[in-house]
Amino acid sequence: MVRCANVRVSIHGCLAATITLWLVSATFVAGQGPSRPPLAEEVFKNIQVLKGMPVDQFMGTMGFFSAALGMNCTDCHVDESGGNWAKYADDNDLKRTARRMVQMVAGINKGSFAGRQVVTCNTCHRGSTKPSVMPSLNLLYGTPPPDEPGDPFEAAPGQPPADQVFDKYLKALGGADRLAKVTSLVAKGTYKAFDDADSSPMDIYARAPGQRATIVHTLNGDSTTIIDGRGAWIAAPEAEKPVPLLEITGQDLDGVKLEAALAFPAAIKTLATKWRVGPPAVMNDKEALTVQGTTAAGATVTLCFDAESGLLVRLIRYSESPVGRLVSRVDYDDYRDVSGVKMPFHWTVSWLSGRSVFQLNEVRSNVAIEPARFAKPAPAPRK
Repeated sequence: MVRCANVRVSIHGCLAATITLWLVSATFVAGQGPSRPPLAEEVFKNIQVLKGMPVDQFMGTMGFFSAALGMNCTDCHVDESGGNWAKYADDNDLKRTARRMVQMVAGINKGSFAGRQVVTCNTCHRGSTKPSVMPSLNLLYGTPPPDEPGDPFEAAPGQPPADQVFDKYLKALGGADRLAKVTSLVAKGTYKAFDDADSSPMDIYARAPGQRATIVHTLNGDSTTIIDGRGAWIAAPEAEKPVPLLEITGQDLDGVKLEAALAFPAAIKTLATKWRVGPPAVMNDKEALTVQGTTAAGATVTLCFDAESGLLVRLIRYSESPVGRLVSRVDYDDYRDVSGVKMPFHWTVSWLSGRSVFQLNEVRSNVAIEPARFAKPAPAPRK
């Protein structure tokens, strides 16, 4: 089992933290400077193409490859790796092919689209190892799957302003005044990853405006995700992922900070800028209003609200990478009353290489929380 960004799946679940390190593979090398997040080539061996990016973004690109081709870790890594991270650095024909493909795509974008990222692995592969050269009649005449309303859009005519959508949301939760009085949350619940046989117990601590600590108690040890309002880190046992302390950076950091701040939604209007309302979407057979904004680091985030109840039902965010957009989605439901305000007791986090389900059983508000709860965690101990 492996874990990334508070999500655990098996090798066959294609987790971004261990995913098909196609272009390279991992074993730990020399230490890293304290002044900046370590780069992929400073943490892993045999990095030949995707150099100069932080480790968390590098892991995300592995998830992008995995999703674009419908493959998993063991498809591109040596079969005898068996969870031995050092073996993941070994070369093979698939990795060499992947390196050539990345260079080919970069060349197409540079030569034909002035460097804009128009073509990616997903453009041709669409979840298959072999791009199809023939149109699909089933796709042509069948019912197309619904679009993910996460692509950038302009304000749609005839839609209410973003402030009006936000005001209805705050009213549905209990009102801005009541929400502003909730300054901390302590919760217990369960966590279950894509292919876990059983759920794991979980503790969550949150403090306004945007601090959150999530501790999942796995059989291999605790996996901890900390967001202190400025930075974010994931500390997980070696059996869970190859990096004992992963720092979240750039646009992805903006995204997880926004997710944490949504636990205290009274200030939702300030969490991003350039809010605009796009065309309505259909989610779970119900109409939803889509509101999109831009974070400080330039990430795009889309919030989807049930048109009837006003409640938030989905968050979609993505960060840019050299190989394509790294998209994540959170689906919220099971809203319950806590101290006079409603909050979701159940949510599902999905991204390119995994899916996790969070279920709360007990929530207490306005509980004193020690500041140390939100301190940068120590690297998970190695066994």
